[in-house]
Amino acid sequence: MVTVRQIEKLWKDESYGRLLRGLLANRPEASIRLEAELPISPVTAAAMAMVRLDELSQSHVAFYQKLLHRVLAKQESDGGWGDPMSTALCLRALLSGKGHGPAIDRGLTYLAKLQKEEGIWPKVPFRRMESDPFVSAFILHQLGQSEQFRSSVRFFDALNWFESNEPKLDGETRRLW
Repeated sequence: MVTVRQIEKLWKDESYGRLLRGLLANRPEASIRLEAELPISPVTAAAMAMVRLDELSQSHVAFYQKLLHRVLAKQESDGGWGDPMSTALCLRALLSGKGHGPAIDRGLTYLAKLQKEEGIWPKVPFRRMESDPFVSAFILHQLGQSEQFRSSVRFFDALNWFESNEPKLDGETRRLW
């Protein structure tokens, strides 16, 4: 388990990949596929660090504010953080501790606009791209508990898609779902 001190040190050393891998280790969503598909960047490392600090009840530490500023500063003009998975992780970080505000609203709108007719999301931020069950399962895993998320997207369409397609899902996606 990564401690606050370790998070700060890895962040200061700009060891974003090592930090992100350490923060994801032993989590329910951790997998080789997630490591391959979730972009390693300062913003994804910052978001995961915020989630972990919140879980440790350490969101009051000054370092948390640095992470928060990084996440907020990297939000793109379309409301996302580069791709649907990074956006889901950043939104989860911002929603920790009952977060609210325009950055969250813009991020949720981004995901709602990308959601495909059948209820799931593409891997890349283009609505016309093919749907990706793994990406969609990750999004639902990260945000499914949030009422703001559920009311911003077609949540039940996504659930229905997964329920009707569950036998066809690969093992990694099924485990995450």
